[in-house]
Amino acid sequence: MKIMRYALQLSQITKTYDGCIKVLQGIDLKIRTGDFYALLGPNGAGKSSIIGIISSLVNKSSGKVKVFNYDIDRDTVNAKRQLGLVPQEFNFNQFETVMQILVHQAGYYGVPYSEAMLRARKYLELLYIWEKRNEPARMLSGGMKRRLMIARALMHEPKLLILDEPTSGVDIELRHSMWKLLEALNAQGMTIILTTHYLEEAEMLCRNIGIIQNGRMVENTSIKEFLSRITAETFILDLAPTKPAIKLEGYKNTINTSTLEVEVRRNQGLNGVFSQLSAQGVQVLSMRNKRNRLEELFFSMVNNQNEKCL
Repeated sequence: MKIMRYALQLSQITKTYDGCIKVLQGIDLKIRTGDFYALLGPNGAGKSSIIGIISSLVNKSSGKVKVFNYDIDRDTVNAKRQLGLVPQEFNFNQFETVMQILVHQAGYYGVPYSEAMLRARKYLELLYIWEKRNEPARMLSGGMKRRLMIARALMHEPKLLILDEPTSGVDIELRHSMWKLLEALNAQGMTIILTTHYLEEAEMLCRNIGIIQNGRMVENTSIKEFLSRITAETFILDLAPTKPAIKLEGYKNTINTSTLEVEVRRNQGLNGVFSQLSAQGVQVLSMRNKRNRLEELFFSMVNNQNEKCL
């Protein structure tokens, strides 16, 4: 069997509303088969428009889209068969039961009933909502509905899965279980595209990253390469109560009686901070990043792009 080099190819995609509002401006993107790709950007950047165009829910103004080399205009049916979509909005029949929603979804793709039942059980168990299988969807919590959306997208076992804010409204424990499922699916060969506002999620799961800003792709690289650009990180240290005023030389910092916020540049390291605090008899109780590394870089890039537009 021939393995396609690219799961998704976008070529010069544009989208204009009302003839003048340019939402997407010449997007070029290639995502390799088997990748776990983060598509990030601030609100209104154009992420939802891109996802809508890939899934044929939004008409593009110009350009080409191929899903596993199937052109979405010329071979729409085969292109859609390769694709599973988890949108932000709950768009299933709220009055159907969980099982009915999944079996009906499988039926749209020609999956036999017996096989659909087996798949439904598999994914509902993996997503911890098997016990809700006979309940109407409207009775589920927001987090359960989110997991139902993922199960539904997997029913025809697509080769490319697109998730638009899949863990929104999901508690941290279930979020981690969903991460494990997505990692397992990717390890089995499924290509995954993720949009998320939880940037630690993107850093944890994804190998490559694209950032869209003002309708343009401003970054497309590996997570590893992107993070290598960090020049400084900000840490928050919780300190034991101390009476003498703390002095920290050589570091940009803010200090109060119990907390130290310090910026550490790449060529400095934290040892100098701890040495100075120890010399002053200051005990450090705990330490954490003010932001995760990807978040730090993301906001820096977005702010720089905004300044260029002024």
